[in-house]
Amino acid sequence: MLNDLEAKVGLGRYAIEMFNPEKYQSFFQLIDDNREQLAVFFVGIVSKTNTLEETKRFCEQVQLRMADRSYFPFVVIDTATQKFIGLVDIKNIDWAIPKAEIGYCIDARYAGQGIMSEAVKVVTEFVARKYALKKVFCRVAPENLASVNIAIKNGFELEGTLRREYKTLHGDIVDLNYYGRLFH
Repeated sequence: MLNDLEAKVGLGRYAIEMFNPEKYQSFFQLIDDNREQLAVFFVGIVSKTNTLEETKRFCEQVQLRMADRSYFPFVVIDTATQKFIGLVDIKNIDWAIPKAEIGYCIDARYAGQGIMSEAVKVVTEFVARKYALKKVFCRVAPENLASVNIAIKNGFELEGTLRREYKTLHGDIVDLNYYGRLFH
């Protein structure tokens, strides 16, 4: 599991670590390489990272959010290349419950290999333990079967459908399935 902020995923070829905003160039490359795929459900990140300079400013804001404990981003790294290949972020944190939302994406070239399933498992269990969360939830487009399968594989249960819940970068307002995982 995470050694406070780091972990090996799978057979050691991949690592997870808390995102370091000073590595904004690597973050920009991950987003830019996958911009079209991410544009639908990572609207905030995609719209604020169009250039390297915008990405640097965005990452400075991320650093502030990390400091005030309102956002915890983790990156998945291919240890052979040191390239960022995925993002798992903890957001919409409600410390009164306490609960948080998890979001995740992976570089299209690494999809379908089980890397993100393992990363979601590691991060979910880490944040639930470290921050004594009672619930972690995710909102997933019903047609995004890969993401649905990751949620189910990691013990998230369908709690319902949130109708007209999300506005995509293209302006479509879409339904999202709400999955939750409870912790004691």
